[in-house]
Order: sequence, then C-alpha cells, then structure tokens
Amino acid sequence: MKLYDSRRAPNPRRVRWLMAEKAIVDIEVVDVDLFAGEHRRPEYLERAGMPHVPSLTLDDGTTFTESLAICRYLEAVYPEPNLFGRDAWEIALIEMWTRRAEMMAATPLMMSVRHGHPALAALETQIPEIAVHNRHVAERALEIFDERLGQSEWIGADRVTMADGVLYIGIDFARMVKFKVPEALTHVTRWLAAMRARPSASAGT
Repeated sequence: MKLYDSRRAPNPRRVRWLMAEKAIVDIEVVDVDLFAGEHRRPEYLERAGMPHVPSLTLDDGTTFTESLAICRYLEAVYPEPNLFGRDAWEIALIEMWTRRAEMMAATPLMMSVRHGHPALAALETQIPEIAVHNRHVAERALEIFDERLGQSEWIGADRVTMADGVLYIGIDFARMVKFKVPEALTHVTRWLAAMRARPSASAGT
C-alpha cells in the first residue's frame, strides 16, 4: 500500500494520527506537494480520480480518497487498538461524535485557516469574512464538546477514538491562525493537554 500524504494539510494528518495510534509502519508514505500542484497533475488524478489528499492506493491498484474512509479501511485491516467501536452501540456513539467533531468544529477551523492564513492565498481566493465567521462557529461548537468532556474523559468512548483524533487535529491546525481554546472551556483544555501528550500527537508533523 501507498499513502499519498501532505504534511501541510490537516486531513492527511488524521491518517498519520491513526497509523501512529495503531503503530502501523508497513505502509509506504509518499509526500504530495500541494503548493507545487502535484495533486492536480494527470498521473495523480488518473489514480485518485480527484485532486484530494490523502489517498491510499492498494497493491491491486484500488485507490481510496477521503481521510475517514481511509481510516475505516485501515481499522479493518489493523483492528487493534480499536478506534471506531467494538459493537453496534459503540460504533454509533463514536460515529456520532466523529461527525460532530468534523462538521461542527474541525471543518470550521480548517476554513478559518484557509481563508485567514496569508500563505494559503496561493491555493485559493481568500475571503476574510469566512475566516472570522467560521472561527466563531467553532468556538460555539467547542462549548458542546466541553460539556461532553465534563462527563467523559474522552469524546467518543471510554478511551481515545477517531472522534478525539478529528477534533484534536482540527484544533491543532488552527494554531496557524493563533486560535486558542477559550479559557472557560476547562474540560476541553484538560482533554487537549492529554491529546498533546500522546506520541501520536507529533505523527508526521
């Protein structure tokens, strides 16, 4: 297998994070330079179908894109430690919190970086109002996660799961625009320190 990666983007980091949590070391990692447009070159598009990173190409030539789809595939191939749920109840709970983490917080934070960091103007036309709006959206969403983390040590289950990885990487990526978790969100702050202390926190950074 080959993982086509980019160290500058948050979605590929989700896969690296999962690989670190599972101690997966037998996948070849190929860096894709987004600023050089390598993800838009014909050879990449022919294989992946879309100019998206990450992508995972299997030995038979099949290629998956979308970070969570890749993570689910790797979960099936490398089942331990479990990050997506052990039974129907856990699977649904972790999926719910993973979706919330992605849609309510991680994606808005990514948008705040994409439209707020000067270096990323090379990739798309930035609209400052989008950055400001999405930052506020994420801050409000983190209040929900603070309530959850006041009831549970981790977001999706009684252990670290993909829900934690998605939210952590979204928050950490937003450091590019000096985003900080509001001081009042003490449970998120406690959880964030615990996530940053894990070996997987620096995976591929």
